[in-house]
Amino acid sequence: MNVISYIAKHVPVSEKQINNTVKLLEEGATIPFISRYRKEMTGDLDEVAIGEIVKFKAAFEALEKRKESVLSAIKEQDALTSDLEQKIIKAETLTEVEDLYLPYKKKKKTKATVAKELGLEPLAKVIFAQKEEEIGYVASQYIDDNVANEEEALQGARDIIAEWINEDQQVRNRLRRLYQRKATVSSTVIKTKKDAEEAQKYQQYFDWSEPLHKCPSHRLLAILRAENEKIVRLKIEVPEDDALDIIDDVMIKSNVESCTDHMFLAISDAYKRLLDPALSNEVLNEAKEKADDAAIQVFADNLKQLLLASPLGEKRILALDPGFKSGCKLVCLSEQGDLLHNENIYPHPPQREVTNAIKKVKSLVNAYKIEAIAIGNGTAARETEFFIKKIPFDRDLQVFMVNESGASVYSASKIARAEFPNYDVTVRGAVSIGRRLADPLAELVKIDPKSIGVGQYQHDVDQSKLKQELDTVVMSCVNSVGINVNTASVPLLSYVSGIGEKLAENIVTFRSENGPLKSREELKKVPRLGGKAFEQAAAFLRITEPENPLDNSAVHPERYKLVAKMAKDSGVALKELIGNKKAISEIKIQDYINDEVGLPTLKDILQELQKPGVDPRTRASVFEFDPNIKTIEDLKSGMKLPGLVNNITNFGCFVDVGIKESGLIHISKLANEFISDVNAVVKLNQQLMVTVVDVDLSRKRIQLSLID
Repeated sequence: MNVISYIAKHVPVSEKQINNTVKLLEEGATIPFISRYRKEMTGDLDEVAIGEIVKFKAAFEALEKRKESVLSAIKEQDALTSDLEQKIIKAETLTEVEDLYLPYKKKKKTKATVAKELGLEPLAKVIFAQKEEEIGYVASQYIDDNVANEEEALQGARDIIAEWINEDQQVRNRLRRLYQRKATVSSTVIKTKKDAEEAQKYQQYFDWSEPLHKCPSHRLLAILRAENEKIVRLKIEVPEDDALDIIDDVMIKSNVESCTDHMFLAISDAYKRLLDPALSNEVLNEAKEKADDAAIQVFADNLKQLLLASPLGEKRILALDPGFKSGCKLVCLSEQGDLLHNENIYPHPPQREVTNAIKKVKSLVNAYKIEAIAIGNGTAARETEFFIKKIPFDRDLQVFMVNESGASVYSASKIARAEFPNYDVTVRGAVSIGRRLADPLAELVKIDPKSIGVGQYQHDVDQSKLKQELDTVVMSCVNSVGINVNTASVPLLSYVSGIGEKLAENIVTFRSENGPLKSREELKKVPRLGGKAFEQAAAFLRITEPENPLDNSAVHPERYKLVAKMAKDSGVALKELIGNKKAISEIKIQDYINDEVGLPTLKDILQELQKPGVDPRTRASVFEFDPNIKTIEDLKSGMKLPGLVNNITNFGCFVDVGIKESGLIHISKLANEFISDVNAVVKLNQQLMVTVVDVDLSRKRIQLSLID
């Protein structure tokens, strides 16, 4: 089995597509580059399919590495037969490899190893063969200074047999199928924690049970968290009789009671002491892995929607980080997001300097030609919004509430300190709020995705797998939008295909020393940005107002000559071809197909020529909450309210209705029909009109519905 055939068993595309994709990956190509600019090689695979190939390529490499380690370990014991070697080489899963390795794995001192040291393995073999009718007599032959009597000899032999049963592949595989079909997961509260305040959120799991294969990912992760916090005890069980019947069917080979009686005892011991704990743990780990994957996918979907949220664009913004006692931190930003001014105002109690605050805001709006106002949605957000909207400005200003999750993390980060070394965390936080309105993607890439506040159980899942998936999502979003190479920050540039952190720093240093880059070709002058990095990155980097208009498009430089030929054949200059729908529609696409360029790439080029460098994101629009709703106490069942989706999970979505607490729309309340995927109904930041179903003031929980 090679990497191509292994991937083909898991990814439903042709081996040719896999082979070409793997070749590109091994040459250092990235997923965004392959999916966009190597469509002919991959058969037009999208990022999802290429991502699956990447995942299973890594799984194959991990499997092969483990096989090498196992073969080496068995060889060192001088126990590697040609038959065993072939079985390991042909194994298709890590579980299969570990099962084959189990008899040779170095063990701590066990009951079986003790019995073998006492010389009882030959007796175990006699019992295991199930032919000897006078097993008591045979056992008596093993009595010596270390084995006191027949029962000790027989017990030792059974310990050895129990280990053999535990290591039997057929037994383990048949039991695995039983666990996969019939395992139940249950939890019971630890008595000393039953009345503890921190345990109450897990109350539904104090005495709970359900089939493991039916347990939703979010519920399993919740139970595992409760167990980790020592609130409940968790148990995995299968019907014991079913398990013993399976082992009996494999192991009992005769009717010689003298031996089979001992076999039954060994089977019971093997199951209870060895197999059940191991397989219960294995099936739980598999379920946890699937739950992790589901939770990570939810987080990835949410993050993608958040990163691709509507930008306001290059506007002069006044941003406010609201507060009561400490006042509201106010900053004014230029069209490029540069800090122009900062100070505090105190429109709320306890200071409540309303008149002075109004004067300052009006003065700053006029002085800095402010075009929009951004207000963080944390403490005092609604009060600040009411205050701002009462100010009689000389012109219409759009006022936006901005999700500030993670702003405090950014403000204390190394990136923020480097950007604003002379300002404190309050200024940096307010700047982040304003920049998020202008361009969410450019600002959010500076923050650890786990701190952004979307998803479910992100701190409970496999952190390595989570980071890998989230990095992939960020890279996908950055490259799908395209980045202005002359204004992008180091964190933003580092996610561009083929760049990375070091080259991003080199680009920023190069432009600060030499001025803005005037063409993509100039990228080759950046230290350490070689041919491969240029190939991977160039088309995702934009030059505004360039000499060659293609430098501000998604057309790859390797296709510039082809586009120039299209323009020449059309009888127009290159600049005149771009955006010229009539001329573009008359291009005979078939005439430009060659060994390297096919229809997929040509169609992309023509589409890009019509509207080069267009940002795929929609523009930001103002949203207004119900002005009568200020706290949870204002909510009543039956109310209809405008709201914004601010988090999506497998069991529903959370909606911001303009107060501190978000309300939950359970998946069953999303539509009048059965819904299996929340994302099929709602998206992050979507504006909704919701109905209040129930308000639990004591627990500060709000139940909402989309169903009338």
